[in-house]
Formats: sequence, structure tokens, C-alpha cells
Amino acid sequence: MSTSESQELWTPAPEDIEFAQVTEFTRFAGRFGAPSGDYDALWSWSVADVGRFWEVVWDYFGAGERRGPALTDDRMPGARWFPEARLNYADVVLRAGRGDQVAMLDLAEDEPTREVTWQRLRFEVASLAQSLRDAGVGRGDRVVGYLPNIPEAIVGLLATASIGAVWAGCGQDYSPPAAVTRLGQLEPKVLIAADGYRYGGKAHDKREAVAEVADALPSVSMTILVQRLGLDVPEGMEAWDAVTSSPAELAAEPVEFDHPLWVVFSSGTTGLPKGIVHGHGGVVLEHAKHLSLHLDLGPDDRFFWFTSPSWMMWNFLVAGLMVGSVIVTYDGSPAHPGADGLWKLAADNAVTFLGTSPGYVLACSKAGVVPRDSYDLSVLRSVGITGATLPASSAQWLAENVGAQKQICSISGGTDVVSAFVGPVRTVPVWAGEISRPCLGVALDAFDGAGKPVRGDVGELVITQPMPSMPVSFWNDPSGEKYRDAYFSDFPGVWRHGDWITITERGSIEMHGRSDSTLNRHGIRMGSADIYQAVEQVEEVTEALVLGIELPDGGYWMPLFVELADGVELTEALVSKIRTVIRDELSPRHVPDEVIAAPGIPHTRTGKKLEVPLKKILQGADPAKAVDRSAIDSPDLLDWYATHKR
Repeated sequence: MSTSESQELWTPAPEDIEFAQVTEFTRFAGRFGAPSGDYDALWSWSVADVGRFWEVVWDYFGAGERRGPALTDDRMPGARWFPEARLNYADVVLRAGRGDQVAMLDLAEDEPTREVTWQRLRFEVASLAQSLRDAGVGRGDRVVGYLPNIPEAIVGLLATASIGAVWAGCGQDYSPPAAVTRLGQLEPKVLIAADGYRYGGKAHDKREAVAEVADALPSVSMTILVQRLGLDVPEGMEAWDAVTSSPAELAAEPVEFDHPLWVVFSSGTTGLPKGIVHGHGGVVLEHAKHLSLHLDLGPDDRFFWFTSPSWMMWNFLVAGLMVGSVIVTYDGSPAHPGADGLWKLAADNAVTFLGTSPGYVLACSKAGVVPRDSYDLSVLRSVGITGATLPASSAQWLAENVGAQKQICSISGGTDVVSAFVGPVRTVPVWAGEISRPCLGVALDAFDGAGKPVRGDVGELVITQPMPSMPVSFWNDPSGEKYRDAYFSDFPGVWRHGDWITITERGSIEMHGRSDSTLNRHGIRMGSADIYQAVEQVEEVTEALVLGIELPDGGYWMPLFVELADGVELTEALVSKIRTVIRDELSPRHVPDEVIAAPGIPHTRTGKKLEVPLKKILQGADPAKAVDRSAIDSPDLLDWYATHKR
């Protein structure tokens, strides 16, 4: 969809602009040289002098003790942020709310909602922190979680951070070998796990899996078990209640700005998952900025993003506490008891900001769900979207079926910076199929192959100035070689993220998918996301996957795999319908060479389609070497795709 054709789905009202937190911040920043104009003027100022901008962010949010300049070295990689500052992530989070107020809502399938107050949260964090100290955990040691999205996971993170130790976690949907592949790299001292979780109407006992993970981590001296399902604690493990029941002083240790806070992992589909290390200061500043100034969250909000501890959006959800919001954790399926499960949860719990994925929106659309007719969503202000590109058709569905007055807050960024590069602003409209603006402090550009900026055309997403939440390092990468190769090998001194984007004439951003799975037909580069937006509108298609295969004879094969709705067969008429939709909405060059019915579309554990590994497999690579089966949701599908290699 071209810029001129894009539909404006949401327009800020005068009161939105007047009372937006970004408006208040603009007034504050004006005392330090920021322009008093619109968002675009503020953004330009924020990237013209990034050091000054982040100093103002620090002061505005009161992040902690700040001495000296913000940025003493602006090289990428190697930027040096706030070298004289001291703070602690847990301290910033825990001072945001009052004792008698609710901090978290704990939701689970078919279970009553449990409220966790700030007073209880602080008590458990302090008690667990002391238990960790008693177990010999100190500054720089690692504590890991094998847990569902429950409040105890957040207590584990905050207690770990408060003593200067390092947190990492993954969900219990990962098999024990997959969990060990990630967590084992860190040689942790303590493992915190749950006896199980609920999903799809069933309780899943994970005690044997927990024991297997613990046995495979020889560095672990203590395993703590949360009795989520009320099951007995196996011998050799400590009960959660036992390590969080003793009163203790809540004392967060001030640490350096770049002191490691947590390690988050890449998808790991093509090798050992990369452990990406982030520091206390960068996370505090980036998350406070984004949740407050972009998502407009504050103490009056209830913030719910459907996620898992395996995905950076879980870390992002926790940051809701930092701005005083009530955060909602959920242990269960988004489609329980029906396809509209998340909308029901949002209505039942007066959620003001609901975060989900394009896949869930598409599934609701195809299931005929009309949330505004079924539930009272009057307090729901915004719907967040990430994980993939939100098609214009799905954005229009949200406006029509959830409410035109709801702001669609699409964001795109990555685990790499544990935040977003582009996203919403309460003072800027939302257009179908586009993301409103680059985020404050993000010097975003689109480069052609020669490293020159492009506008109105597809280019590589690049960041030309450092961000404080860029990784401190990769785990087990002492020379920094893997880190440099990951982002800085194409354009020295410039971060290349690996996404195709178009910066439109009005300053919004269109996302076209990953550039490392680029479709390149007759020298024309195309993004797979554009094709998905067209094909997945077809009623008979549940999901699609397109690949561009360079053949040994110099030819090029572009197959489109489609997972069809129940009872649908891939007839010649349906193939013709799919081809026509692509030709009409995109162009003849986007039409695939072949349309193939597939038994399913495999994804990474965070929901991204498995484009790059499948391309390698179809070009002849051994599936066992092209992808780590434990890192994907449907490993059995790999053998089926391998039968289609050329």
C-alpha cells in the first residue's frame, strides 16, 4: 500500500496532545534547549545531540545518582555512557508505587485473579534477595529462571538485580535441552523454576523437566520451586514460600551504568543462541522513555502484553512497574477458552493497554470475533502490536472491531536493544500498515546498498548514533568480534539491524521483513512481509511463508507455502485467487513461481517465521545442521520442507 493510499485509522484529539506525557516532557526538555514544536522537532533534537537528550531523560525520570557527562565516547561499538553514574534497576522499579496499591494482577486459565500489592512485592524481593545472599550469590553471579509468566518470575528478576547479580530466564514451553542450551552458558548458581503451568485448558506438571534442567547445570547449588500447580516439592529443591517468607531489609546495591542486569537470548535457530547482555542504566533509561513517552503509560494504567519469559517483551512488560502501572501477568493460552481469550481477559480486568501479535489479530479476524460487541472495552485505550509486521487489513480490522478510538501501538525493535526503534506517539496519527514514527533518541535511517540514505523506497534499517540500551556485550565474546560482526560489518560505525524499511514522505515507517531473507527477483529486492499482508487476507489461508531460492544453475525459485483452513483444499481456483490478490495488491513480480499447500508454518519460539533456515534447507542444507530443532515450535515440519529442496 503506498503512502498516498494509507488510511488514517486514529487521529489524536486536542486533549490527547495536551495531556500526553510526551507533551509534558517536551516542556521539561525546553529548559535544556529542546524545541517547543511538534514531535518531529523533538525527535530531531533528540538525535542531534544524543548525550544531552539522555541526560534530560535521566533527570526527568529521576533514575538515580548522576555525576559527569552522559556520553564520553560515541563510537559504535564502544560507546561509553554515564561512566560516573550509579543506580540499580530494582531500586528504580520498586520505588515507583505505594505499599497498599496493587502492583501486579496474576491471571491463569480458569483461576481467580490474584492481586499482588507493592508492599508484598517489596517484601518478597527483599526476602528472596537475602536467601540468595545466604546461598552465596553475589555481584556478577547468575540466577536463572525456568518459569511461566507469573509474578514470581518478576520477583526473581528484581531480587537478583538488587544484589548486583545477573538474571536470565526462559519459559517452560522450552524442553529441558533447549533451556540448558541457553541457561547453561551462564554457569548459574541458582535455578528458580515452577512445578508447572496451565495452557489450553490443561495443567502441565513440569517437575521432571525441572529436575532434568537442574541436573544438567552442575554450577547450580540451589533449586527453588514455585508451587504454581500446588504439587509437592521434590527432594533436593527448596519451596518458594520457604525462601520468601522471612523479613529482610530491602537494599538495592548501586552499580555502574553498564553493570550487567540480564542476559536475553537470540532465537538460536541456526546455532547456539547468542546471550545478549544489557546493563542496568541502559534498560532503565530506554524503558522509562518508551513506556512513558511513547506508550503513554502511567500510574492510572493496567498494562498487559501477552508474552513469555523467553521473549524480550516479558522484560518490557516488567518495565510497566517502573512507570507506576499495574502490570498483568498471564499463565495460559491467548485462545482459551475461545479465540477471543485476550479480549475477555482485558475486559474482565479493566486493562487500559493490551499488547499482542499480528498472528493473534489475524486469527481473531478469521474466527469472526467482534470484541467490541462481546465485551466492555471502554477503558481500553491502546492495542500494542509486535513480533511481526501488522498488515493494513489487520489494522483496519482492529479499528472496526475493537474501536476506532483505540490507538494501535505497533512497535518494532529487537532483543538486541530490548526495546523498539520505531513506535507510536500519543500526539501523532496512526496509518494502516505503517508505524507512526522513529522513537526518541533513536537515530534511525534507511540505507541503500552503498550506505546512502533513501526516502520513499526500501532500504536497510540502520541506527547512526548510539543508544544506551545497545548490548553491553555478547556472553562469551571477550574480544567483541561476534558483537561487531552482528551489527557493524556492513556499514562501519553504523548499526545495521537486518530489517527492510521504507521511511515515507510523512515520516512514518513501513516494515518489509528481514533483509537476511530478502526476495531478489531480477535484481529487484522485495520484502516477504508485503506478500504475507496480501496472502493472509485470503479467507482460505491460515498462514503463509515465501522463500527466495538461488538455484545451482543460476536460476531463482520463489515458492509460496500456504497453510490452509480446516477442510480447504488447494485447488487451481484457489491458486489463481492467491496469485490475483498478490498481483493486484503488490505487483506481478511479487507473484510466486509455485503455490504449495503445507501442513504448517514453523516459527521460532518467539513467533517469527523460520525463513532463513528453511531457505538453507531448500537449497540443500542438512536440516540437522541448518536449524536447532529445540528452538522452533514445530520441529517435525522440517522434514516435510526438506522434501521440497531443489
